[in-house]
Amino acid sequence: MSAPRAGRAALKKAKMPARAPAPAPKPGPRFPVGNSTGPKTLPRRANPLLTNIANMPPTPESTTTMSSRVMTILGVSALSISTYIGYLYASYRHEVKQSKSLTVPHDVSDRYNHTAGTFDADVAMSEQLMGMGSKRAALVERAHGNVLEVSCGTGRNLRYYELGERRGFDTQGRVGVLGCRSLTLVDLSPEMVEITRGKFEKRFPEQKARVEFRVQDAAEVSRPGFSVDGKKHEGYYDSVVQTMGLCSLPDPVKTLKHLGTVVDPEKGEILLLEHGRSYYDWVNNILDNLAPAHADRHGCWWNRDIGQIVRESGLEVVEEKRWHFGTTWKYVLRPARVGVEVQKS
Repeated sequence: MSAPRAGRAALKKAKMPARAPAPAPKPGPRFPVGNSTGPKTLPRRANPLLTNIANMPPTPESTTTMSSRVMTILGVSALSISTYIGYLYASYRHEVKQSKSLTVPHDVSDRYNHTAGTFDADVAMSEQLMGMGSKRAALVERAHGNVLEVSCGTGRNLRYYELGERRGFDTQGRVGVLGCRSLTLVDLSPEMVEITRGKFEKRFPEQKARVEFRVQDAAEVSRPGFSVDGKKHEGYYDSVVQTMGLCSLPDPVKTLKHLGTVVDPEKGEILLLEHGRSYYDWVNNILDNLAPAHADRHGCWWNRDIGQIVRESGLEVVEEKRWHFGTTWKYVLRPARVGVEVQKS
């Protein structure tokens, strides 16, 4: 190398300081941080359930907002329900006030002369909802022999009678005579008796038993008569049926006592399906508050204590059942005998 060139190289080397080695880069954060400087995803070796948190869909727990449409529907529903409840309460208070202002006689049986034409339509829906058809059927199917039905009304039990006798097993599994040898239908309302007569003629165009229709007080029904060798004798009814009648009778205790004298004292039964007081005081309060208006409109005192009426009658209780908060009562009664216990279910 020539002297000038060597000198210039030495001079350049003397003027430029030596470079220090570059520092090693600092490792970045392993997990996402609040200032967005960390990685957008987690390392592969992290819990796979925690990866890509930013891209995960929101969970129900994390969703705290509700759409305006849902809130509107809920608000309108709550307002409608509260308004309806308020309307029912106001109507109830008005009915109670009006009911207590009425002067209603104890005997309201004459109301049925005015309601006979619409009676079936008035009670059809409520009886269907309460399953009264099956309860009527189970009661009436127990009737046999010479049958008396008092407070027959518009004949709502006719469809359940079996006219004509036959031998078979009864509801207790015993072999005996089933069906009606005769059927006597009694009610205080002549309009209702005529409706019952019309129903019977349509349902049983070829009657297989002796049938009689009477406008009469149940407390005055006499024992059935029969003739032997031209002489008249008094017999007994094998079964007496009454459904929803104690509520409208002027003197229900007197009537039950009398029915106990016309039914066979050995094998006869009085079959009742009634409505009255409940197990619960709050239900009884409603019945009591509205009883005058209900009796004036429908001829029915629906707050009578059916159990107390039966006890005062002195009849023997063979079977007792209750439904619908205790307001529907079923009784199988017979003339009193000593040493027989009451069966309840």
